[in-house]
Amino acid sequence: MTNLSVFPTPVLPGLHNLLSRYAESMTWMARYMERIENLARLIEVTGTFVRPRNGHAGWDSVLQINADEARFFAIHEQASEHAVVGFYITERDNPGSIAGMAHAVRENARALRPLISTEMWMHLNVFTQWVRDLTPSDIRAGSLSGICTRLKQECQTHFGITEGTLYRDQAWLFYVLGKHLERADQITRLLDIKYHTLLPRGADVGSDIDTSQWTSVLRSAAAYHAFRRVLPSGMAPVNIVGFLLKNDGFPRSLSTSLRQVHSALGLLAGEYRLRHGSHILERVEELRVTLAEQTADEIIQRGLHEYMEWIQCQLRQIQEEIAQAFWPVAPMSTGIAQGQAQ
Repeated sequence: MTNLSVFPTPVLPGLHNLLSRYAESMTWMARYMERIENLARLIEVTGTFVRPRNGHAGWDSVLQINADEARFFAIHEQASEHAVVGFYITERDNPGSIAGMAHAVRENARALRPLISTEMWMHLNVFTQWVRDLTPSDIRAGSLSGICTRLKQECQTHFGITEGTLYRDQAWLFYVLGKHLERADQITRLLDIKYHTLLPRGADVGSDIDTSQWTSVLRSAAAYHAFRRVLPSGMAPVNIVGFLLKNDGFPRSLSTSLRQVHSALGLLAGEYRLRHGSHILERVEELRVTLAEQTADEIIQRGLHEYMEWIQCQLRQIQEEIAQAFWPVAPMSTGIAQGQAQ
C-alpha cells in the first residue's frame, strides 16, 4: 500500500525554542506563496474560458472567490477583465493583489533569514522584485497568459527549493501548516463559487454544466490531468466535486490538505505542550470525519454552499487558534500578515 504520509522522514527537534515571530512568519510566507500561485492560475483560466454569454460567471466570480467585491467596487464600476486583472496583479493598494502579497512574502522571508536557506532567500528576493516591477502596461491581454505562467512557475520553484533545502524541524511544520491551510481554504472557495455561478439559469443543483466550464474549474484547481487520469469519461458535477473534496491521491484536495494539517499539528503537539493544542486537533479531526462520512452526492444534495461555508469558518477558527497558541500577542512590526485568511 502506498504511504501517503506527509512526513516520510523524521522531523527533528532542531530549534527547541522557536521564536513566535518565526512561527508566524513561516506560516504566512507559505500561505502567501500558495495564494499567489492559486490566484495566478485562476486569472489565467478565467481569461481563457470566460465567454460573453456567461460573463456573469467570469471575472466577477474571481472577486467572489476572494471575497473582494466591496473593496473592488469601491474603486471600479464594473468587473471587466482589465479592471479585475489590474486589481489582482499590480494594484499596490490592494493587500490581496499579487504585488501586495509579494511584498508580504519578502518581509516574512527577511524576518526568517536565520532559518531559511540561502537558496530560498535568493529565489524569493529575485521573484518578489520582478513582481514589484510589473506595471499595468505589462499585463495587456496578449501578455497575461505568459505572466501568469511565470508566476505559477516561480511559486512552484519556491516550493521545490523549500522541499529540498529547509531543515525538518518546527519551522518546517509551520510552513506545512500554512501551505495546506491555504490549499484547503482555496479549494472550498473555488468549488463554492464556481459550482453555483456556472449552473444554467433556473437549473437545479446537480444539473449538468457545459463541459468546457467544468474543465475551467478543474484547471483552476490544477486538477484537470489528474482527474482525467482517474475518471477519463466522468466529467459530471458529482465526480468533480468528489474528486476535489475527497480524493486522497490528489495533492490539492480538501481531504489531503486536512490530513497534512492534522499531521503537522500532531507533531507540534507532541513536541510542545500547546495551549489549546488538543482542541485544535479535535477541530481538524471533526472536519475530516464529516468529509469522510458523506458521499459527494450527499454533500451536493444537502447543500454544497452551506457545507463549504462551514468548512471555511472552521478553517478560520483553526488559524486563529494556532495564532493564539503560538503567537498570542501581535508583534509590533510591519504588518507582514496583513492580508491573512479572509
